[in-house]
Amino acid sequence: MKDLLPNITAQLNDILQSLHLFVPELYLTALFVVVLVTDLLFGRRSAKMCRLVATGGMVLVIVQVINQQVTLATGNAVTVFGGMLVLHHTAISFKLITDVLALILLMYFAWDDQLRRHPKGLSDLYTIVIGSVLGLHMMAMAINLLAVYLGVEMVSIASYLLAAYRTGNARSSEAGLKYVLFGAAASAVMLYGISLLYAFSGTLDLFSPQMGNALMHINPLSITFALALLMLGIAFKISAVPAHFYVPDVYEGAATPVTAYLSTLPKIAGFALLINVITPVIVSGQNFVNWSGVDLRIVLSVLGIITMIAGNFAALWQSNVKRMLAYSGIGHTGFALMAVATFSATGLSALTYYLFVYGLANIAALMLANYFENTENIVNINDYKGLGFKYPLVSVAFVVVMISLTGIPVSAGFTGKVLVFSAVYDVYQQTQSAWLMALMATGAVTTVVGLFYYIKIPLNLFLKRVDFIPNESLKSTNLVVFSTVIALLLIIFGVLPNLLIKVL
Repeated sequence: MKDLLPNITAQLNDILQSLHLFVPELYLTALFVVVLVTDLLFGRRSAKMCRLVATGGMVLVIVQVINQQVTLATGNAVTVFGGMLVLHHTAISFKLITDVLALILLMYFAWDDQLRRHPKGLSDLYTIVIGSVLGLHMMAMAINLLAVYLGVEMVSIASYLLAAYRTGNARSSEAGLKYVLFGAAASAVMLYGISLLYAFSGTLDLFSPQMGNALMHINPLSITFALALLMLGIAFKISAVPAHFYVPDVYEGAATPVTAYLSTLPKIAGFALLINVITPVIVSGQNFVNWSGVDLRIVLSVLGIITMIAGNFAALWQSNVKRMLAYSGIGHTGFALMAVATFSATGLSALTYYLFVYGLANIAALMLANYFENTENIVNINDYKGLGFKYPLVSVAFVVVMISLTGIPVSAGFTGKVLVFSAVYDVYQQTQSAWLMALMATGAVTTVVGLFYYIKIPLNLFLKRVDFIPNESLKSTNLVVFSTVIALLLIIFGVLPNLLIKVL
C-alpha cells in the first residue's frame, strides 16, 4: 500500500496539471449536461432553447480552442493525462475544424422539415451531437490505444443514434441498422488489433519506447496483421476502401442534416486519428518502414488510389443526389490520403485546408439538396430540370458549391487540390517515389471524372429548361441564406486562401 501512495499522488498531480489543457473538453462536458437539463425543464419549448444553448455553448468552445491554438502556436507538443492525449498544432486545427462544422450543423437541424415535424423533436439531436463532438476531440488528440478506442466509440454510438433518429421511417431505420452492423464489426476488428498490439508490447502508449522496442522482436507478419486490423477500423471512419460499403445506403436513408454530419465530422476526426496512429510508425525506422517491414507510404498510396477510383467512378452512375455525394465523398477520402502519404508538415497543412473546405462544400451541397427536397419534394438529379430559372439564387449557390467540390479554379476546392498536389510533388522530388507519382496521376484523372458527375446538377438546373412560373418560394429561407453564405466563403477562400491557412 505504501508503494502505491506515491504513484497515486503523482497521477493525481498529473491530472490536476492537465486540466488547464483540457478546457474545451470540460466546456463540452458541461454543455452536454446543460443541454440535457434544458430539454427536461422547458417541455414544448425545449427544442428552441436547446438549440440556443447548444449553439451558444459551441461558440464558447470554439473560443477556447482558438485560445489553445494561440497559446501553443510556437510551442512543442504537450501530453495530457499521463500520455493518454497530446496537444499540438495539428490536433488543435482538427478540433477547430470539427467545432466550426458542428456549429453549422447544430443550426442546420432545425431547417429540415422532416426532422422538425418528427414526434421525437430536435432536442435529443443537440444533446447527441454535443456528446459526439467530445468524442471527436478525443480522436484528434488520442495517442494511447485506450483513448483511441474510447474516442471512436463515443463518435460511433452517437452516429448510430443519429442515423436511425427518424423512427417510423423505413429508410432511416434501415440506415441505422446497416450503420450499427458495419460499425460494430469495424469496432470489434479495431479492438482485436489493439489487443494484439498490447499483447506484443505490454503498453497502450503509441509513442512509448517500450512499444517500439518490444515490436522489434515480434514476428513482422503478426505485427502487420495487428496494424491492418487497427487501420481497418480507422478506414471505416474515413470511408476508405475496403470499409466503404455502408456509405451510400446509410447516407441516403438518414435525414439530410444527419448525412451532412456523417459525411464530414467523423471523417475529419478519423484523419486526425490516422495521423496520430501512423506518426510513431513512421519515425520508428528509416525510409518509412515500420516495425513489420512494410512500407507504410506504399500502403497509404494503394489505399488512396483504389479509394479515388472506386468513389469517383461509382458516383458517375448515381441518379440520387445523396448517393452521388456519398460516393464522391469516398473519392475525396482517397484524395485526402494523398496528403497523408507525404509524411510532411506541408502535407498536413494541405490536408487541414482541404478537409475544412470539403466539409463546408459538402454541408452546403446537402443543404441545397435539402432545400429542393423541402420545396419541390425531389431527390433525384434529373428532377432538377429547369429549376434554376425558378430558384435562381439557390441554383447559383448550388453551381458554386459543385465547382468547389470538383476543384475548378477560383474556388476553395481548387486551391485545396493545388495545395495537396504541391505537397505530394515536393516530396516526390526528394524521394522519386513511383507511388507518389501514381497518386498524383490518379488524383488528376479522378478530378476530371468528378467533373462529369458534378456537372449534372448545373446542367439540369440551367441547360434543360422546363416551363415554370418564375416565382421563387420563400420556404426554407434559412437554408437559402446560409448555403449562399457558404458558397461565397468558398469563393473568398479560393481567391484569398491565406485567410484560412493562417487560421489553420
